[in-house]
Amino acid sequence: MRVDLNADLGESWDRWRSGDDVLLLDVVTSANVCCGAYAGDAELMRRTCEAAVERGVAIGAQVGYRDREGFGRVFVDLAPADLTHEVVHQVRALDEAAHEVGGEVTYVKPHGALYNAIVHHEAQAAAVVEALRVLDRPLPLLGLPGSRVLDLADDAGLPTVREGFADRAYTPQGRLVPRTEAGAVLHEPSEVAAQAVRLLGQVDSICVHSDSPGALGLARAVRAALAQAGASLASTA
Repeated sequence: MRVDLNADLGESWDRWRSGDDVLLLDVVTSANVCCGAYAGDAELMRRTCEAAVERGVAIGAQVGYRDREGFGRVFVDLAPADLTHEVVHQVRALDEAAHEVGGEVTYVKPHGALYNAIVHHEAQAAAVVEALRVLDRPLPLLGLPGSRVLDLADDAGLPTVREGFADRAYTPQGRLVPRTEAGAVLHEPSEVAAQAVRLLGQVDSICVHSDSPGALGLARAVRAALAQAGASLASTA
């Protein structure tokens, strides 16, 4: 069974300078690179893409609300046309940075509040799908299984990737528990690894957040558990 292992990267110069982001790139198969909207900047985008290319890790555009104060985790009621423009702009900016170092963007993953909004928000889900439609090539969209945005992308004939989270708690309805609630983020390596194994067969890609405490250890535990379960790790892009 093949599965992708992804992490959100390029969000913090502190994590870059500490070496944590680079070490995560030695573990994951796909890097969701922040496009400078809710965090990061053009140089960090370029450096992250360069390190990903060197390691053969797929580069994904992590798009989100232009909300640096809230780290993209606060809903923004953007008009659909404005959201479409924003997503296209972010993907193209990262693609330019990737091309400078011999890579390219191979998929798109919404971040934070945008990711959660387009599970059910019809207008914003449609705006994200429209952004993918106007790009110069059909990029796969990562999203939560059963989300409205994946349904609309499927209807538009766009490639989709079902994503699961090793380090996040789920509601009985299969949605992510809001970060404002206790227990929303999982921290114990054995618990995170076990959840990743449970997700096998239900999703195409599994995420470990880079800003979780001990993220590198969590990612290593997940990769080891997936391999032990017989999974072959490779990017879906």
